[in-house]
Amino acid sequence: MSPAHRTPVAGPGPEAGGAITSAAAAREHVRGLLREHGRTGGANPDAVIDLLLVVSELVTNAIRHGEGLAGFEAALTERGVRLAVTDNSDTVPAQAYGSGEIPHTSRTGGYGWPLIIRLSESVTVEPRPEGGKTIHVTVPLT
Repeated sequence: MSPAHRTPVAGPGPEAGGAITSAAAAREHVRGLLREHGRTGGANPDAVIDLLLVVSELVTNAIRHGEGLAGFEAALTERGVRLAVTDNSDTVPAQAYGSGEIPHTSRTGGYGWPLIIRLSESVTVEPRPEGGKTIHVTVPLT
């Protein structure tokens, strides 16, 4: 297993090894992690797409609903990538421990958490003592 790659959420842009401030920057960081450790060639291309979708959903949720992105980490595991996304809200998303069933309503939105659940091997939400929470997921690449 490779060590976690912690990336600050303020400072210079990701191209300079700096901050993750958007879903696009987080996706690029994870792509770079895969390239750096030679995991892009052997990984299932659909699994990489799934991983990047989970990254996008988690970071976007932190920005939109979590009172701002407070931290982002990605680490390689034997089977995939472990992500930790921290935000400033104490509220646990209602669907975080749901079944992963896609909503069958006509309303807009509500698809992110079911996708995260379906594409991840594990999902946990950890409250932070100083406030906010960290969402941990492991996404397989096999």
